[in-house]
Amino acid sequence: MKANIIGSSKAITDVLSLVSRVAGNDVTVLITGESGTGKEMVAETIVQQSPRKVKPFLKINCAAIPSELLESQMFGHERGAFTGAVSRQEGCFERADGGSLFLDEIGDMASMTQTKLLRVLQEQEFERIGGNETIRVDVRLIAATNKTLLEEIKRGKFREDLYYRLNVVEIHIPPLRERMEDVNELVGHFVTEFRQKYNKPELSISRQGMQTLLNYSWPGNVRELRNVIERAVVLSRTTQVESEDFPEKIRQPSLLPGDSNEEDHIFTLQEMERMYVRKVLEYAGGNKLKAARLLNIDPKTLRTKLG
Repeated sequence: MKANIIGSSKAITDVLSLVSRVAGNDVTVLITGESGTGKEMVAETIVQQSPRKVKPFLKINCAAIPSELLESQMFGHERGAFTGAVSRQEGCFERADGGSLFLDEIGDMASMTQTKLLRVLQEQEFERIGGNETIRVDVRLIAATNKTLLEEIKRGKFREDLYYRLNVVEIHIPPLRERMEDVNELVGHFVTEFRQKYNKPELSISRQGMQTLLNYSWPGNVRELRNVIERAVVLSRTTQVESEDFPEKIRQPSLLPGDSNEEDHIFTLQEMERMYVRKVLEYAGGNKLKAARLLNIDPKTLRTKLG
């Protein structure tokens, strides 16, 4: 397991600072953020920096497993517990004993499974499906979600008591559109990764190509950026990645809310304002004093609006 959180923006610096503060103890962590922001990587980094780093680290995506199977995956089952249970099976909590367990997309977990998880968090014990033996475990739990769990609680989809057990410390990862200053560093990292993978050691990205990437708002976040760079490296016919190597929606972005490029993301006024301010700063050649004059605001206000 090797996690490498890329970025030097204040947002990512704050995330890394919080990671370093929680890693050394067993506090339960809830990682929030849109899909593709890197929640699993943050979980891996927490484990890497923890005393449990040499112990088992297991992962379950709660959205990828049918609800009737998720409980068995987590807590195990006895032989004959249900149709197809031909032998006793240990669950992830048993196999991760002494180590850590990452539950991704926990907002998709069924109510019955939530109840059993709450008991583990409170008592550090459970029974396998179909069994009577109480099993005690020592597992550090890290959870993640792209949903707003407080809204799920209001809708009756998520247990409030479980939420507060999980959310001892919350680490929120902002979307890439709110930390565009990280794009250059991320692109450099991905170009290096994929030119090695596809044996194109001389490949680089042109200035125009980079500007095209900076003009796009990345609704799919870092995952989408990585995908676009890999595609461009594969398709590039020269030693430079150009704008033409990107999909059309990247080359011709629109900032209009509801545009199909944004995958139904509705921008807030604050997000629209931040993107406009960045456009003006780009027009001013990166000169913040000039950009502030063009916007008729003072430089301190400009820095605040840039985030």
